[in-house]
Amino acid sequence: MNEIKIETDIIKLDSFLKWAGIASLGSEAKFYIKNEDIKLNGEVETQRGKKLVKGDIIEFNNEFYKIV
Repeated sequence: MNEIKIETDIIKLDSFLKWAGIASLGSEAKFYIKNEDIKLNGEVETQRGKKLVKGDIIEFNNEFYKIV
């Protein structure tokens, strides 16, 4: 599991994907989300602006990322 440190209390899903290096562009993040490639805490997440908090676990391509 990859631990990704954020400096704020919340981060939006599309911003997190860029911050973690999963997506290099916003359009790439949007594509992954729209394509239902992203899971948040085990559930498919389709909202780009979904607010994530510390402790959330994001899954993409069989890789797990925990927000710390």
